[in-house]
This record gives sequence, C-alpha cells and structure tokens, in this order.
Amino acid sequence: MTIIQNRILAIAMITLATYVLPPVIKPNDIPQNLNSTSTKTISLTAESQETNTSPTINDMRFYAGDGEFILNGKPFIIKAAELHYPRIPREYWEHRIQMCKSLGMNTICLYVFWNAHEPEPDRFDFNGQNDLSEFINLCKKNDMYVILRPGPYVCAEWEMGGLPWWLLKKKEIRLRESDPYFLERVDRFQKAVAEEVAGLTIEDGGPIIMAQVENEYGSYGTDKNYVGQIRDMIRKNFGDRLTLFQCDWASNFMNNGLDDLIWTINFGTGANIDKQFAKLKEARPESPLMCSEFWSGWFDKWGGKHETRSADKMIAGITEMLDKNISFSLYMTHGGTNWGHWAGANSPGFAPDVTSYDYDAPINEHGAATPKYHALRKALAKYASGKPATMPKAIPTGKISKFSFTDVAPLFPNLPSPKTDVEIKTMEDYNQGFGSILYRTKLPATSTSTTLTVNDPHDFAQIFIDGMYIGKLDRRLGEKSIQIPPVKAGSQLDILVEAMGRINFGRAIKDFKGITDSVTLSENRDGHIFVCTLRNWEVFNLEDNMEFYDSMEFMPLGAFSPGEDGRLPMGVYRATFTVSKPADTFLNFASWGKGLAYVNGKPLGRFWEIGPQQTLYLPGCWLKKGDNEIVVFDIIGPREATTEGFDSPVLDQLQSVTPPLHRKNSEKLNLSMESPVASGSFIPGNGWQQLNFAQPSTGRYIGIEMLNSIHGDDLAAISELYFIDEKGERISRESWKIRYADSEDVESGNHAADKLYDLQESTYWSTASGAKYPHYIVIDLGSEKRISGMQYLPRMEAETPGAIKDFRIYVKSSDFNYSK
Repeated sequence: MTIIQNRILAIAMITLATYVLPPVIKPNDIPQNLNSTSTKTISLTAESQETNTSPTINDMRFYAGDGEFILNGKPFIIKAAELHYPRIPREYWEHRIQMCKSLGMNTICLYVFWNAHEPEPDRFDFNGQNDLSEFINLCKKNDMYVILRPGPYVCAEWEMGGLPWWLLKKKEIRLRESDPYFLERVDRFQKAVAEEVAGLTIEDGGPIIMAQVENEYGSYGTDKNYVGQIRDMIRKNFGDRLTLFQCDWASNFMNNGLDDLIWTINFGTGANIDKQFAKLKEARPESPLMCSEFWSGWFDKWGGKHETRSADKMIAGITEMLDKNISFSLYMTHGGTNWGHWAGANSPGFAPDVTSYDYDAPINEHGAATPKYHALRKALAKYASGKPATMPKAIPTGKISKFSFTDVAPLFPNLPSPKTDVEIKTMEDYNQGFGSILYRTKLPATSTSTTLTVNDPHDFAQIFIDGMYIGKLDRRLGEKSIQIPPVKAGSQLDILVEAMGRINFGRAIKDFKGITDSVTLSENRDGHIFVCTLRNWEVFNLEDNMEFYDSMEFMPLGAFSPGEDGRLPMGVYRATFTVSKPADTFLNFASWGKGLAYVNGKPLGRFWEIGPQQTLYLPGCWLKKGDNEIVVFDIIGPREATTEGFDSPVLDQLQSVTPPLHRKNSEKLNLSMESPVASGSFIPGNGWQQLNFAQPSTGRYIGIEMLNSIHGDDLAAISELYFIDEKGERISRESWKIRYADSEDVESGNHAADKLYDLQESTYWSTASGAKYPHYIVIDLGSEKRISGMQYLPRMEAETPGAIKDFRIYVKSSDFNYSK
C-alpha cells in the first residue's frame, strides 16, 4: 500500500469529519478520536520529554496551548533554522541539516518554491534538487522537526516570490487575490505538495509540526477573504489535523489575521522585542509567542554594498526571546545560492538580487561555520538539555588554476529563427520565461539626432544600429531613453533585452519581461516634436538553457580581437578545465561583463562586473576528477576570457569606489526662499507615527527638514516613510526617487536614503557619523500628488537610534534650489 493510500485509510478512520483548530487549545480540549489508529513509533521527541520510550502516533500532536506550544503533551519552544533545499546542492542537504542541529536548533523551517516545482502548468517536479519529501525525511533522520511554508507566495528574494512566470501569460490575472484562475492553479499546486509530504506530518509519525498560510500578506494588501481561501485549500489538501499559522509584521498583522490560525511576528536583529509582541499579547493574551522570521542578516543587490548584520545583536535578541519562552526561526541560518536565473528583485523601483544568498548567516553560502555560528552555538548551549550535537566534518574548499576559454559562439550570427509581430509583445507572450530577447525593426530616415524611448525595458537593454553598439538602458537606474545619430531609411535597429529576476516583493510582482509597451522615436523639427511609434518587429527568443547554448556554432576564440571598448564579442564562451581533486571552489568572473555560467550542465547563476559579488560558488560535488566543461553566456562581452577558482568567495567588491550617495558633489539644499506646508514634533518610542497637514498640498517634490533628535545627538534615521493622500490612503511609492540627502551612512552599513521606502521595516536610512543637524531629504514622487499627511517609522531598536524630534515639510511642483 502506498504512503498516500495509508494516509487516505487513516483519514477514513477518523470519526470526526471536520475539525477547525482554534488559536489556543488546552490539552483536555483535543478530541481523542482525531488520532490515527496506527501504533507505528518514531524517534522524534520533544526536548522537555524525559521518558525513554518514544510516543506512539496516538500521542503525537503539536498545537498552541495556554501561552506555550505543546508537542507530544509537553511544553515545546521552537528553535528553528531557516534553510531552503533548492538553494543547497542535494549532496549537501544532510550536512546543512546537521550543521543546524549542532548549532542548537530543534526544527528546520523551509519554503516550498512553486515555480521550481511546477515549471509549466501541470508538470510537477519533485525530483533531484526538488525532492521535498527526501529533504524532510533527512530532517526526521536527524531528529529535527519541520515547519512547512508552502506559499503560494514566499518572497525569499526568489524569482517572482516563488510564483511561476507562466501565470503572466494571462495578462489580466490578479496575483495573490481571489482571481478564479490564480486560485485554481494554487489549489492544484497545494494538492501536489500535500501528496508529496503525505505521511510526514507529526500526527502521522513525521516531523512536520505546522504549516504556514500565505506569507506576510499585510505587506501586500488587506483581504481576509483571500487569506481564508488559502487556509481552506491547505486544510483540504493537508488535512484538518495539521496546525496552521500565519506570519506578518507587528505593524500590520491584525489586518489579515484569521481567528482560527496561530499568529506569529517577523522582525530583525536589534528590534525591541517587547514592542514587537505588544499588540499580539493584547489581542491574544493566552497565545504562545513566536518570531517566525528573525533576520540574521540581509540580502545583496547588484550595484549595492555587501550587507552584514551584528552577531552580538542577533544573539542578544535570541537569548532574550528564549529567556521569555518565545519561539523563533532564524532567517536565514544558512542562505545558500540562487542558482541559474532564480534570484529575484526588490521594489519600489527595480533592485535585482545577486546570485549569492549568503545573507551574512551563521552558516555561510558554502556551508561553513562562521564566527557568528560559533558565538550563537555557545549561547544556545545554555538552553539545551544536553551537549550540542557534534558538528559534521567541514566540506573542503580548493583552488583551480587559471585557465583560458578556447571557443566562442558570437550572439548575432547564432540567432534562432525569428517570429514576427506588428506590435511589441513581452517575453511571456512568446511562452518564454527566462533569458534574453532581441527585438529588430527598420528605422525611418532622420536628419538629426533623435530620441529613442523604450517603454519599458525589463531589465537591461542594449541598443544597436546596423550592428553598431549605441548604448544601454538599465532599469535599475530608471533609464528609458537614449539619443541616436541620424540614420538612413531602412537602417536596422536591434534592442537586446536581458531579463533579470522578477520582482519578489510588494505589488510589483506582476513583472513582465522584455519590452512591456512600445518603442518610439522622437525628433525635433523646427521646434516641433514629432513622435513615431516603431512597428513591424522580428523577435528572437534567447532561452536560458543548455539546449540553446549547445545549439550554437562555436569558433576558435583566437579569431577575435577586442573591440575599441576592450571587450571580446558578446556571446557564448566554452572551455574545459582539469580538476585533480574535486572540492568546493569559487570561480572568479571579475574580468567578465554580464551574464550566466554553467559547469557540467549545472547552472551556477548570474555574474555582473558591477559587483558586489565577483565570484560564483561551484560545489565540489558538481565537479569531476579530470576534465570539466564550463559554458558562459556574456551579453556584454569579457575583457579577458579567463577564470580561476578561489578557495574563498569575493562578495564585497563593487566595481565603482564611489559610494552610492544621493547628492551631487558640493550640492547643498537651499530652503531660504521656501515656506513649509507643515511642521511638528515626533514623540519618543517605537512604532508608526502620523502627521496630518492643516490642509492638503499639491506637488511632486517633498523636502523634509529635520531640526534635532529625540536623544539630543546628531544622528538621524528613518526606517520607513509614507505620504497620505486626501482620502487618508498611502500614496504608492513605486515611482519614488531620492533627489537629495545631506548625509548617508554607506560606510559602516548600507543605510542609503532609498532604504526609507524599500518596504522593509528592519532597514533604514541613517546619517553618517559626524554629520550635524539639521538634516535634509528631498523625495521625487515621480508625478504631482495631493498630499494631506505623512507617516514615519523610527528604527526598531528599543533605544530608537536617530529618532527625529522637530521637523518641517516642504512641497513643490518643481525641484528645489541647490547651491554649490
């Protein structure tokens, strides 16, 4: 009899047809007839249980008791390590689980990435790197419980937050809402996951103690009906006995909180823990408390400074929670790698994530213990009933001697057969999810320099006319237009667009790739602007897969010389390198442009010369003794087609040494001729504060003058900021840009001014050490708005460093004046 058949039989023997789990259950309230009649025993036991006999399935249960979680009849504090099996080579899964156990954790918390498991509708993949049940069984083998987070949305800095790209083939789909097609697809996916983990819940003798409903929905919207629909799906597919919870932030968890689910709170290191749980304790005084994502570090974005977080603050927060009997999950305990094209992007704006998901976690990207790991292990030992588990043997790292690439397949001579369309269409319209796309058309004759506008390039576009490179449009920087020289009628225009990760957070997750609207040509003729919309396109789909790369015609690299820009041609490069003893290594791509790499058919991920990441992690288990093949698609072209393997990664090397400041050299905001539309004083303490203007004001540019701080020092900081419209609703921040900031701390940490609207309450803008009050921020809203107020969130720490006291607000339709 199969596992699924056993589960069906067990459910059929339950005498109670349905059971809704209340938020708090006392032990005597549990209906005994909900338990399976099987007498199979397992090895998993709660830490507080002091019996030498393992409980039978009849005794297995996890639920929310009176102020504490109950596991197998005993109080249980969850000490969970978050790690994601698709981000770890399958060969290393057990090693990473054992590292978490040795750290002092008792549970593994994991996301299930929908798009990895269902690459196309109704084709489910739970094999190899995606073998969810095998990973959970390895957790069980190592006496670790499991918290399952099946989405459908997961965020996780993963492509489209885990949602599959093919949903966007229905242009009008409403993601994460009560859209019939979306809900139908979610239900099919949840059913497939439930079948995969059948027999692995705690009630059936497995390690899964609870499952999450959706993910941080309060940061997306307010829709209890939709959240309830996802809850009902999970209950239908996973069974009524599995304990369910939902997570959100302290500022928004009540918006979508369902009465019959456990509520947990997410926050980062350094946060005021009592403040984070204050509203939850007030709303549910008997509920057990849990931080379901305690952020140990942070993720990196291309072109940004490498992120790190304090080990001392992380440990202080964890020990405080344990002293107060608060459960936690450390996000991330081990981050791993965004192989291939799986790295996502953040919003507002477009901030694509790097390949490494090191996250400054206690266990680094390649599975090694960091100083943060050893310090936390020592701290957690005080809360264990016995000695910590023995650490597994470290996986060795090694070097690979520098080698040169021998063959190249230039891109333009190797284009696939084109499709034709009159109007521009997105990548999804051509059933393409990942890679690059080339749009080609003929230009009309122009006698002067003209403006080519692409609405909108998603995500990195390069412009060519008759094969000559003209320039690039980078979505990160909001670039949409470029000047092109006069051309003859019939000149060939090529627009090569590389798709990077789809946005994984906020409303912008509906992120189409390629060119999303139109391409226009604007010419000034005797003072009159003439605009021509370009049509009649040839379209070449350049899929990111080995089949496409292998189909190309390769030539000896020696036949090519660097161009005027010092680069070799864009295209696919190939080489063979020899390894005498396979070991983890880090391939150096500092001399390359921008693209993706594969070794022995395994996708290593994206590289980009701008940094901060300059190496790609290559697991030793993916190498062979002897010859190994590497294939690199570089859409810009390398300066030198060589690489080598380091024994440690390079994750913190930006190409530019200039800090990413939002202020031109010697520029100083001049408010001498301006009048504030509002002024006020913030009060001490954590949490959101709101200022309502005496009367609404209209403008595009908003200046904030901060006069002094709550604490009397010179530091100023803002975690998050919103402006309010006439209806009292938050104005979208999607088109915001920082026009000016008098000071930004980009040396001790990544605290640039755009952190004040990055949708993340644990990050913040901060002034640099030594900068004196008053401090200034100017925000460009992107268009004129009617503004009636402002919401301000100070830093999350109990001391609220940089908390602002007195301030003035200025609103203008045109930009402010700046002096040199």
